[in-house]
Amino acid sequence: MSDKRVLLIVGGGIAAYKCLELVRLLRKSGIAVRCILTKGGEAFVTPLSLAALSEDRVYQELFSLTDEAEMGHIQLSRSADLVVVAPATADLMARAANGLANDLATTALLATDKPVLMAPAMNVRMWNHPATQRNIATLAGDGISFVGPDEGAMACGEFGPGRMAEPAAIFVAIMERFTQEPVLDLPLKGRRALVTAGPTVEPIDPVRLITNRSSGKQGFAIAQALSALGAEVTLVAGPVALPTPPGVHRIDVETAIQMQAACQAALPTDVAICVAAVADWRPAEEGALKIKKGPDGPPAINLIENPDILAGLAAQGPNRPKLVIGFAAETNDVEAHARAKLTKKGCDWVIANDVTQPGVMGGEANTVLLVTHEGTERWDKAPKSDVAKLIANRIAKALT
Repeated sequence: MSDKRVLLIVGGGIAAYKCLELVRLLRKSGIAVRCILTKGGEAFVTPLSLAALSEDRVYQELFSLTDEAEMGHIQLSRSADLVVVAPATADLMARAANGLANDLATTALLATDKPVLMAPAMNVRMWNHPATQRNIATLAGDGISFVGPDEGAMACGEFGPGRMAEPAAIFVAIMERFTQEPVLDLPLKGRRALVTAGPTVEPIDPVRLITNRSSGKQGFAIAQALSALGAEVTLVAGPVALPTPPGVHRIDVETAIQMQAACQAALPTDVAICVAAVADWRPAEEGALKIKKGPDGPPAINLIENPDILAGLAAQGPNRPKLVIGFAAETNDVEAHARAKLTKKGCDWVIANDVTQPGVMGGEANTVLLVTHEGTERWDKAPKSDVAKLIANRIAKALT
């Protein structure tokens, strides 16, 4: 790798300190590194630290007489084989998405003709904001690649997606671009996965509906974990306000019937993980107009049973996935209900949790039981992202 060069743009976020380790990893592999340090980035790391580790000068100012006499921003942007932005803050990505060039970092991004890799890092609400998601879509459409962000605890005290990917993960992404081959062994490469997530909604009339408290967080985390192991993931999602995990194909639905149709259309697949909280019943008839209060009191709503998506996927046939996994959200006798569901639905595993525990339904952590035909495993309480990784690794082991 001694002939490869990286231009590293260090944005203004607390995650900037991780860039020192990234520079060390790149230099250890023989890759030359030249750094642009933004004003914000300088609040977290010093030019001296970056210069010492990169063994090169650190660039900060757009209007430097020496550099700009030689068109420095043009040379910087084109002398590297890859431009890496880490941390890529919400502000830096917004300016890049809109073609602004009001400092050295954004000018170099606008002037480069080389591939760009961004490692986003920001507060979870900033990451989930529609403006940020629009900017990411714009940048991706311009050909920019992304690594991360991860989900976890943040410096601000909140929890969720927005943590910058670890230096080792960014290093792997860089190496893969230089070698054009996967650096890591991806155990699910070539495998197809179907994941359902979130609630379904069943309309009573144009205004009212039947639904539940599912946030979709666990299902989305599982989709992301499977994709990270190389799987081609289709995520069928009920109505939730969550960003699509990187590399995942998302299909949005509302009702149980729509979710069933989307799942059947996604077949054949190697594994199906039914995390969604599907409504068991729906109104037999949907009112064409809003139901009004009347002198006879509340109207009777006749309910009929929804299709059983899990049982349908688990049924024997040519398109049955090799592994079918159901989820059971229970309020009592968790293991007994999960084992009964395993038998009744015909699936291979059931992952059950007690949703009466504070913070499980709609929260950031989960405590689960893995129930199989061989026995039961109890997993300690952990962030849903960690639970998802455990499930994905167990799936990879089962399919190989």
